[in-house]
Amino acid sequence: MFKTIAGTVIMLILAPMVLAADTPDTSAWVQFSSFTYTGKAAAEPAADEYLNPIIAGFYPDPSICRVGDDYYLVNSSFNYFPGIPIWHSRDLVNWIQIGNVIDRPSQFAIRGGQVSAGTFAPTIRHHKGTFYMVNTLVGGIGNYYVTATDPQGPWSEPVRLPEVGGIDPDMFFDDDGKCYILSCDEPVGQAKYNGHRTIRIQEFDLDQKKSIGEKTVLVDGGTDISQKPIWCEGPHLYKISNRYYLMCAQGGTGTAHTEVIFRSDSLRGPYIPWEKNPILASQGLPSDRPNPITCTGHADLVQTQNGDWYAVFLACQPYQAGFYNTGRQTFMLPVTWADGWPVILPPNTPVPLTVKKPNLPAGKAPAVSSTGNIRFTDNFDSDTLGFRWIGLRAPVSKWYVISKTDRCLYLEPRSELLSGQGNPSYLAVRQQNNDFACTVTLTAQPGTTNCMAGLAAFQNEGHYYAINVKIDSGRLTEISIEQSAGTAGRGFRRNGQQPQPEILTSQALPDNTASIDLKIEGQGPHIRFFCKTGGEFTQLGRDFQSSFLSTDTAGGFQGVTLGMFAHK
Repeated sequence: MFKTIAGTVIMLILAPMVLAADTPDTSAWVQFSSFTYTGKAAAEPAADEYLNPIIAGFYPDPSICRVGDDYYLVNSSFNYFPGIPIWHSRDLVNWIQIGNVIDRPSQFAIRGGQVSAGTFAPTIRHHKGTFYMVNTLVGGIGNYYVTATDPQGPWSEPVRLPEVGGIDPDMFFDDDGKCYILSCDEPVGQAKYNGHRTIRIQEFDLDQKKSIGEKTVLVDGGTDISQKPIWCEGPHLYKISNRYYLMCAQGGTGTAHTEVIFRSDSLRGPYIPWEKNPILASQGLPSDRPNPITCTGHADLVQTQNGDWYAVFLACQPYQAGFYNTGRQTFMLPVTWADGWPVILPPNTPVPLTVKKPNLPAGKAPAVSSTGNIRFTDNFDSDTLGFRWIGLRAPVSKWYVISKTDRCLYLEPRSELLSGQGNPSYLAVRQQNNDFACTVTLTAQPGTTNCMAGLAAFQNEGHYYAINVKIDSGRLTEISIEQSAGTAGRGFRRNGQQPQPEILTSQALPDNTASIDLKIEGQGPHIRFFCKTGGEFTQLGRDFQSSFLSTDTAGGFQGVTLGMFAHK
């Protein structure tokens, strides 16, 4: 353990790791304490119901597997680290995060890049005592898999899959024990239209750790290539009642996102699409319906020990028009069967927010709910950060310290900025509700000087709001609200210069201010910023637009994160 004058200090890189022997001097760092998040749910379930989403906030592309009476689920995390959160449940309702599959920088071989790079669409499967997580690292090594005998980890170093093209790999184990990997890949020859993709399969030798045999195209284009379906992706293959079922997302990741199903009597096809596809869709519903759920798709199926079927899938919760800041969230619905085909949701049916609970024994409730009215306070009084905390991109140095004795977190002011594509001193949690508030206390250390620190609502490099507190000689001198330049990290330059963030409001702080409370509050389309140096919180400037942080405005695949930062 590290020792400091203040007491015992634990030094980590965003995950439980082997600790270094040196002791950082935090006298010039910024201290944060008592981070609190509160969020309000859109609905309240009855005692025999569960609430959708089952995992709220930016937890997209869910994949699920069952091992005995235990259920495990993983999500995409893109260019955040640690990555690919893994969850456990015994009743499909109470979900507890038990770790992150990618929790060591050596597993995350990507440097820089936009937030929407990184880990795409993981699949988790279990076979003969081993868990497999197969994934695409966009901007890095491409397709790969990792393994673990304990889903809490440690997970192995990545095994590259150079023979597997495209994205969204799926791993399937047939009854004879043979393993196959599917993916969404480029079409054979020239694409017939923009968004034309194929689903391919190839056998994989687990002992040799390489693909073998021929590669077969199972789906060309989608359900009906004459209609030019786009982005048939996210394949998952199942064997049910001696038939093979191939389920895919189709239509892109926006409001036309759907889930479709194909079926075959043979592993390599032909795969026939169901004439009543899609089996999950949200387009075509009235735009003024209450509590709309949109962009449904990218599903995975699981059968309970009682024989019932459920589907987990991603969907979005707009607060106004098509604007949503919570990203793609994890939803769940029971699956019904019609003429031998699985149906997640009947046509022209809105996704319900409350659903009857599965016929399973009640599982252990998490200390902090993964959905609903969410509230937690982190006093930084543990040896490690909770699994919910993430940073931007793989860490390049040890820039934060937890002090159990001081019950606080120290951040080192470094040159990396939120507007860049590096690894800034930024620790955050996901925004999990459309109506929320988060607060934190910021304190300058005696040697802290010529730097900026504060609390941010961050969507991507070009779309964030930040409460900036200027620190000089251990004193807080000025507070301002910064809005990024709206470039979405695309390297846009005007007259050869990168557009600069805009200061929306600023004011001097009272002399000798060493500590301040900061708050960000969101209510649907409105976002507000507050500070307190004594007495009550006072608002900084006016109400601002939440839509600046929405996926529809900013682009990309992730949702908003809320976190503490420090920079020079």
